[in-house]
Amino acid sequence: MKQNEENYKNCFSEAFEIEIEKISSDLEYNAIPEWDSIGHMTLISALEEKFDISFETDDIIDFSSYKKGIEILQKYSINFS
Repeated sequence: MKQNEENYKNCFSEAFEIEIEKISSDLEYNAIPEWDSIGHMTLISALEEKFDISFETDDIIDFSSYKKGIEILQKYSINFS
């Protein structure tokens, strides 16, 4: 499942156009300028494409941090352990 975590981090890096080293498990919405409302939807789109899923609206709204995102993706049978 390490591949899923790598893909997850890559989505953050690509969506926010930041180096992968700047992505940590404590990253939260609005903690960096790139993770604003537009960046959020770019990230959601990247994750949907990468993992071939479609987020429910409530999950898009609840996706407020790196850790919460992993929790939400697990609802869609994406495993990280």
